[in-house]
Amino acid sequence: MRGTVRKITLPRRLVADLMHASIRVPFVSLTRPLTIRGLLEARGQAAQRPGWAAIFVKAFALVAKEEPILRTLYVKWPLPAFYELPRSVAMVAIARVEHGQDCVLPQKVAAPDEMPLAEVDALIRHAKTAPITEVPAFRKILRTTRLPLPLRRLFWAIGLNFGRQRANYFGSFGVTSVAAYGAGQLHAISPGPFILSYGVEKPDQTIDVVLRWDHRISDAAPMARALNRLEQVLNGEIAAELRANRQQTEPKPVRAVAT
Repeated sequence: MRGTVRKITLPRRLVADLMHASIRVPFVSLTRPLTIRGLLEARGQAAQRPGWAAIFVKAFALVAKEEPILRTLYVKWPLPAFYELPRSVAMVAIARVEHGQDCVLPQKVAAPDEMPLAEVDALIRHAKTAPITEVPAFRKILRTTRLPLPLRRLFWAIGLNFGRQRANYFGSFGVTSVAAYGAGQLHAISPGPFILSYGVEKPDQTIDVVLRWDHRISDAAPMARALNRLEQVLNGEIAAELRANRQQTEPKPVRAVAT
């Protein structure tokens, strides 16, 4: 049967490189519904509701601030070792349409736990709508993706296997979701070490979360505790920040003055 030969676009070449880098990572998954009643109430009353991606990016970074294991990388060079980072770096999967084709590009958010939630949300929204040339993380990764295959493989090997470079180029955790297109659990693949995906909010005020991690770094029990803590942070610190922002934006009542 005669078919049509089509050129592999730059974003699809990036995905191919990503899958090649991920193929030997021993991932384990844990899926759990999180109760987010307090968060939903605070988000529903917010003057400007942040996106779910921003909420989970900051919440996971807050948990990782308390749990060093969630800031730990597995690196191979010069010898296999664990590399603990002083702060989290998130890589958020941004779905876009470029030249009529769907693609996914990673947006970097450094130390999201130290940023206001509104600023995290603004970074992610900018990556969704701005031209690719105006998003530094997109420019950097696509510049590398244009290189010939041997040079790309070398770049990925260096970037993934030296702790400091890995944090700079690939982050310490990823966040992705297809919730905008309906319910469903996404078990994404990445070089790791941690990738979090979330579903749609349900009528019973829960949301399904999938956490995948490099089994060389941690067993399941610490990750189960991390999801418990994530639920607490969503309904605690994140909800409190949304309420505080609402109080700051509400106009103060005007007291009548007797004449």
